Amino acid sequence: MQVSSSTQVFEPASKSLVIKPLYTEKLSKDEALEIREQIRQNANAMAFNSAVVQDGVSNAEESFKKQHKEFKSFLQEIGYSGKPIAQLSKEEAAELVSEDGFFGIEKTSQRIAEFVIGGAGTDEARFRAGREGMIQGFKEAEAMWGGELPEISQRTMEKAIEMVDKAMYDLGFSIIDREV
Repeated sequence: MQVSSSTQVFEPASKSLVIKPLYTEKLSKDEALEIREQIRQNANAMAFNSAVVQDGVSNAEESFKKQHKEFKSFLQEIGYSGKPIAQLSKEEAAELVSEDGFFGIEKTSQRIAEFVIGGAGTDEARFRAGREGMIQGFKEAEAMWGGELPEISQRTMEKAIEMVDKAMYDLGFSIIDREV
């Protein structure tokens, strides 16, 4: 809104509308209709924005429920059947990520490597694609993390790559990609 010494000006997106100075002049019918239209447009915009915000708030709970269900499903798919993660004590969580824990380096790297090895069978191209996919996924995880992942993640990936490399070697495939 612009204010001058005797007149206030309200500027809608398309044109200027002069509000009569000090409310002493009468509005013409067209001026009144124009003001009403602007008020209607502003009210509609405010109602729309409120609806969007309210929808976001109510959908946040639904989104959380969906993500929680997907996470529980993921845990079941990888074989975790223990206590719900959110209900673990500090000691129980530490046990899960310990050297021999379900989410420890040994068992996690084994699950990753077995996924690639099982999917590749005896096909060298699939082994290479799976190995590259592991490395690419790790890089994407680092990007999402915002830098280098924790040591446990680094060691897990190294171990998984070692296991895939050994399986390739055992099948007679060179670890070095000859096409590079």
